[in-house]
Amino acid sequence: MRFLPRELPEVILVEPEVHGDDRGFFLETYHQRKFADGGVTAAFVQDNHSYSVRGILRGLHAQIKKPQGKLVRTVVGEIFDVAVDIRPDSPTFGKGVSEILSGENLRQLWVPPGFAHGFCVLSETAHVLYKCTELYDQQDEIVIAWNDPQIGIDWPVESPFLSQRDLKAPSLSEILHRLSE
Repeated sequence: MRFLPRELPEVILVEPEVHGDDRGFFLETYHQRKFADGGVTAAFVQDNHSYSVRGILRGLHAQIKKPQGKLVRTVVGEIFDVAVDIRPDSPTFGKGVSEILSGENLRQLWVPPGFAHGFCVLSETAHVLYKCTELYDQQDEIVIAWNDPQIGIDWPVESPFLSQRDLKAPSLSEILHRLSE
């Protein structure tokens, strides 16, 4: 496995070693020692599976008091995956990075605690799996506008399909006070 820090160095792109032949392929999606050696020392407590169709945009989501780290991968389809630093004291606060994750490239993205996460579906359908370092807590969750100009993510979709909650999400500056509580 290769562990490649992104522009925000805490966010790490994981490229697996794929062993393939005429029968198909095999790869490790998680190996505690290899991940620790690669800079991901998190303990995972919850696995999630999301299914969406083309044009769906989910996010940007995070938890405040119990921030979740997420190890994200796409097993079918292709997504544009995003991590945004929402740690108020961080020198990279409000900055985001993105990666294409797909069932073809088999890459994973480590989104550490203290980062908001979101993705949009580029293929007809996508199955996204992600491991979390904290249990989901709806009362602790915040939502940030996907198109917040201060964050400036260059999403590859002009008119995404959003949930009502994501559609009404405030900007990062509007919820900054909640991040410091």
